Amino acid sequence: MAMKLRVDPVMCDGFGHCAELAPEIIDLDEWGYPILADEALTPKKRKLAETAILQCPRKALHLQQVDVPRTQG
Repeated sequence: MAMKLRVDPVMCDGFGHCAELAPEIIDLDEWGYPILADEALTPKKRKLAETAILQCPRKALHLQQVDVPRTQG
């Protein structure tokens, strides 16, 4: 199973701590709220995501399991 980083917009306070911790995977919109790529995380990016999740003061970030389509070949 692959994982994606998700944000709970109700819990997020928009201060941008997550983007400071993991700029490779989190951008901010004009109000300071996170913009997350809609892609499965590589092992390196998952480690960054886990750091951001643990450090989020509002606990607004979480990982979500997603199915990755298998390629035929």
